[in-house]
Amino acid sequence: MMKTLYLAWQDPVDRMWRTVGRLTLDNGKYKFVYTKGAKNAPRFSTFGGMKKLDQPYESTELFPVFANRLLSERRPEYEDYLKWANLSRHDITGVLSATGGKRVTDSFRVFPKPEPTPEERYEVTFFAHGLRYFPEEARRRVDALQAGERLYLMPDPQNEYDPMAILLRTGDPLFLAGYCPRFFATDFKQLLQLNPDQPAVVVIRVNRDAPLQMRLLCRLSSPWPAGFETCSGEEYKPLVEEPTVVGRVQPWKWTQKT
Repeated sequence: MMKTLYLAWQDPVDRMWRTVGRLTLDNGKYKFVYTKGAKNAPRFSTFGGMKKLDQPYESTELFPVFANRLLSERRPEYEDYLKWANLSRHDITGVLSATGGKRVTDSFRVFPKPEPTPEERYEVTFFAHGLRYFPEEARRRVDALQAGERLYLMPDPQNEYDPMAILLRTGDPLFLAGYCPRFFATDFKQLLQLNPDQPAVVVIRVNRDAPLQMRLLCRLSSPWPAGFETCSGEEYKPLVEEPTVVGRVQPWKWTQKT
């Protein structure tokens, strides 16, 4: 079964998140391609060993840019990390999907391409973004949230930094509770437009002992609309398709050094 992860990069100047790469796992092989988001980001730099934007890469080992984002089980904070992300010991792509591959002072995030559940639903789990920019009163309200509590999506089209931004808010009394991850914004907005009453966000857990970027874990769930396609924006499209016919250039293969 193929699994697809995307790699998002935050520009250090304008602070915008852009999707720059796509990783797939198919029959034990990892395949990586840069996406159009990388080509359209003037300050983005390619990764060591994968310098060409228009070249597909293949490996039986997880590429270092992803492998280096897996927290070692030997680290003392490993159990806390799993607890905050509501994880048991998943497979590699599962851990990367749920945690975002976060590293301190890092400008990359890993996120999954949502696929329909067996019940034909759209479901993604994510940490609320941007809490450090909110006033102390809002952060105290976040700390008071309970598992299962409903949150609501509030598009912010007049946001001067990102017109695609979507805020999370509580019910009555209304408090802002962070932002949805930028890389899910297109999906969330389409789901809202197709059926405004259906996308439901609930609190999975509040990690009061965690850094702000891992404080509020949420899940959005919605019926999967007929014909709906996730991650369909221009920035998600690969710069080169994987070769499928005889005569096309074969993908570069990563050789793991020992």
